[in-house]
Amino acid sequence: MNDMNPAFLKASAMPDVQSTLDERALPIEQVGIRGVRHPLTIRSASGDFPSVGTFEMDVALPAHVKGTHMSRFMALLQKQEMAVDSTTVVAMVCDMLPLLDAKEGHVQFTYTHFVKKAAPVSGVESLMDYEVTWIAKAKKNPAGKLDIELGLRAQVPVMSLCPCSKEISEFGAHNQRSHVIMDVVLDSETKMTVEDLITAAESEASSELWGLLKRPDEKWVTEHSYSNPKFVEDLVRDVAGNLKADQRIRSFVVEAENFESIHNHSAFARISFSK
Repeated sequence: MNDMNPAFLKASAMPDVQSTLDERALPIEQVGIRGVRHPLTIRSASGDFPSVGTFEMDVALPAHVKGTHMSRFMALLQKQEMAVDSTTVVAMVCDMLPLLDAKEGHVQFTYTHFVKKAAPVSGVESLMDYEVTWIAKAKKNPAGKLDIELGLRAQVPVMSLCPCSKEISEFGAHNQRSHVIMDVVLDSETKMTVEDLITAAESEASSELWGLLKRPDEKWVTEHSYSNPKFVEDLVRDVAGNLKADQRIRSFVVEAENFESIHNHSAFARISFSK
């Protein structure tokens, strides 16, 4: 047996280069890992389901410290075994700061959220997919306690039908698929589900979307959207009105983008608001 083999060296005998002093006098605002994919179980209103999250985790590094301990981010992630919701990401950022000996940090992960939906007439069930991101930021205040900011982002595909096209045409109107992207900031104690945010967008569209529709459902969607035309300006304002009225939301940015069916470009509108 070779006692000089690194595999047999005690950890205490190995130099901790990351913790050595740095003399460049430049603090780092964010240092960490990103692009890490990890399996997750997502807790949702309709039951838990498996997904894969893409994570970004970072901390602020003081000017005098050479480096952070990158492996500790992964160690924290490997410990996550419970179903994930808003409380999970808050718990992760709270656990991360002492583990990394940091006063400020942030955790976020993006994944595909599935909602089982029943078609409007036939009632046939299918899954709809939405891109969702949870974000938690934590910072030690002068009293030594953590100030936590919780964020939720959702991209919701919907249908929009042009009011102008309907008004000027003898029959029919052009319509298109649209994306509503909402970034909301919540109190860390707030209980908001992803489904709550999805509903805020779908309820204001010309029509929501489904993964599977029968012919009676197609007829319903076509007629419902025709009776509910929305410019991109209407869509973004109506969704913003829903978010503004929700007392759980402290601030938000909402953007609507129409992938125009009669142009080779998109139309978009954006509103930000802070209470």
